[in-house]
Amino acid sequence: MPGTRWLSDEEQQAWRTTVHLNKLLMRQLDRDLAADGLNAADYEILVVLSEAPGRRLRMTDLADATSQSRSRLSHQISRMEARRLVRRDECEGDKRGTFAVLTGEGMATIERVAPRHVEHVRRHFIDRLTPQQLDQIRAAFQPVVDCLRKIRDRD
Repeated sequence: MPGTRWLSDEEQQAWRTTVHLNKLLMRQLDRDLAADGLNAADYEILVVLSEAPGRRLRMTDLADATSQSRSRLSHQISRMEARRLVRRDECEGDKRGTFAVLTGEGMATIERVAPRHVEHVRRHFIDRLTPQQLDQIRAAFQPVVDCLRKIRDRD
């Protein structure tokens, strides 16, 4: 394609390293969470709801917070409801709106699993880097995250 700005060797290496890191790290963390009967999507939803006021969020806000499509989130919440980790509540005054609510069992699960998950994140990522490298990663990736969120919000 004429005018294509092909990646330089250095850019290609940086891109592929980022992709491989993400895949390998998420796969390992998912394996670690599986020992506790969860997956990464379950864990992220439990964390977001545990930190939300009243331990509840509108489904649309939860989808945005977890970067999931509304449809994918709805299926995920259904699976989590079957395990009594969350429940859905109707929004008063908005018949189309629904809240996802963390149950007592969901809160107990996040309280039980979070310490091990943090240890896994430390072992597989944080402790492999210096504080300066962590600052550099945050500084380098935050503009990309901000740009992608703006694109998502426009869609």
